[in-house]
Amino acid sequence: MLKATNICKRFGTLEVLQNISLEIGAKEIISIVGASGAGKTTLLQILGTLERPDTGEVTLNGIHPFELSPKKLSAFRNTEIGFIFQFHQLLPEFTALENAILPALIKGISIKEAEKKAMDLFRFLNLHNRDHHKPSALSGGEQQRVAVARALINSPKVIFADEPSGNLDTKNSQELHQLFFDLRNNFDQTFVIVTHNEELAAISDRKLVMADGKLL
Repeated sequence: MLKATNICKRFGTLEVLQNISLEIGAKEIISIVGASGAGKTTLLQILGTLERPDTGEVTLNGIHPFELSPKKLSAFRNTEIGFIFQFHQLLPEFTALENAILPALIKGISIKEAEKKAMDLFRFLNLHNRDHHKPSALSGGEQQRVAVARALINSPKVIFADEPSGNLDTKNSQELHQLFFDLRNNFDQTFVIVTHNEELAAISDRKLVMADGKLL
């Protein structure tokens, strides 16, 4: 479903990624681990089309996203890809529900339809009574679950997560990790997760180890 071939990336004289090739199937949960500076986040950003490789290609369901125009690439990213970040990236002036539906509104879905889908997700994520709370009134675990709902709102093909439990305590981390598997089982979701959490890496379908810009 997702394929990267001979991905290379350099920032100035620093070679961050060296001939990375990998394939990820639908409904897989893949963890990418390695020391800081190994190139994990850069690889995730390229796979998620947020960063362009210097050489090599990425295909998602047979589509070459980097061959699309900027406008079509933005639309592709909005509909086909979801993102979860370590620090949630929720807009503080918006409610949980408003944060969750933003990608759907950008896609052109009506507010009514977007809110219905978001509330369905909130019920699944045990957030149904927190929809009108702003991020500052939510716990760290609740904020991250709102971010998960936002990532899922457009039913993307794959979700990329960068240290999603890195800012959570042990209990919330474990609940988030279990949630990934629940989402895979219930929504056929695919996850590619950069993590330092060895527990999450160990229970993933596959663990990819990076060092010095290479997959070991």
